[in-house]
Amino acid sequence: MDKRAVFRSWWIPTAFALPQLALIALFFYWPAVAVVRWAFTLEPPFGGSAEFVGLANFRDVFADPLYWNSVVVSLTFALAGTLSTIFIGLVLALAVDRQLPGSGAVRFLYILPYAIAGPAAGMAFRFILSPERGLMASVNSIFPDFWNPAKYGSHALILVIVVFAWKWAGYTFIFLLAGLQSVPKSLTEAAAMDGSGPIRRAIDIQIPMLAPTLFFLSVTMMTEGFVGADTYGIVARTTDGGPNHGTEVMVYRIVEEAFRGLNYSGASAQSIVLIGLIMIFTFIQFRFVERRVHYK
Repeated sequence: MDKRAVFRSWWIPTAFALPQLALIALFFYWPAVAVVRWAFTLEPPFGGSAEFVGLANFRDVFADPLYWNSVVVSLTFALAGTLSTIFIGLVLALAVDRQLPGSGAVRFLYILPYAIAGPAAGMAFRFILSPERGLMASVNSIFPDFWNPAKYGSHALILVIVVFAWKWAGYTFIFLLAGLQSVPKSLTEAAAMDGSGPIRRAIDIQIPMLAPTLFFLSVTMMTEGFVGADTYGIVARTTDGGPNHGTEVMVYRIVEEAFRGLNYSGASAQSIVLIGLIMIFTFIQFRFVERRVHYK
């Protein structure tokens, strides 16, 4: 039996924990308190005393039709991004689950895009899928305007979802492959002897046993789609929120309001609403989706 470490004086563990506690207070709790305070005040952009305005910032936010457009765009982006990344990661994990020659190198290539920064991936796909000189240029030469993210908001939204899925599919692949390796091989081998093909074995045996992993990834990817740093970086470097606010997700709008528009109070109010929206979706996932998850 391992012995527990016992400190004879209280100041030694406190001294060890104090730097970490200071970092948490400085970079997590203090900004959170400041955002809540700014949401209910009119914060001058260049310093000075703030004026308490109550719910006026929230009323201005809810009265702006462009804000509701960003809510719809964020919901579409988060849902589509979550489903696509999990589906791609699941297909890749099922494809390399077997121990075959060269499977290690293939797994490394699948994980590699996750190491690339979101803004860099956005810039790369901006040129790769450019309607004038990219891969879609030959398609546009036959069908004009078949693909033009600089002109159509729906095309631009598809573009940022594709970049997000390409970037984060490797992340979901890691967890799903680890989950598949924990599935007893005797079950899949018995199903194969009964005549079940790979797709049937995946649907009837492997995917149901991945329910905890799929639930974890759905919560994680939904949160990343709403407030992730890569979400802002991809949108900022790929479409800059356009065209016509077609890809202006909530996190991008908040950053632009705060640092370009210098509207700290409005951005803080939008941050509070975004946090509330994430809490609602997380509650729905834990309240209704987790009921279908079996951990044994």
